[in-house]
Amino acid sequence: MANQIRDQERPCADACLSALGDPTRRAIVALLRDGPRPVVALARDLPVSRPAVSQHLAVLSDAGLVEVTPQGTKRLYGLCPKGLSALRRYLDGFWDTALSDFATYVAQTEEPPMLPPIVKTLHVPVA
Repeated sequence: MANQIRDQERPCADACLSALGDPTRRAIVALLRDGPRPVVALARDLPVSRPAVSQHLAVLSDAGLVEVTPQGTKRLYGLCPKGLSALRRYLDGFWDTALSDFATYVAQTEEPPMLPPIVKTLHVPVA
């Protein structure tokens, strides 16, 4: 069942991960965590032109990470909870698998793993 869910989310996750592979797009996503913003406000905080920001926003929108809301004459760009949620579920699948594999390993191990001894030192002040 978990593999089926991950397989269904894989196209979305691939698009999201590909879009986030660019440092400027990651910076845009980080800026949008504080709330929706117009292109002009985003461009002010980035080392690229306004048209470049618009192109990056189009890629993020196509990947399902950003949504556009018209507000009067402006267009506000904000994070898309549905896209972020799908990416989160996809990434959580790796964590779930790792924890499951570790639990299986521990269950099959006869002795608990050896931990390094704890050495306590006694500090005696010299008078």
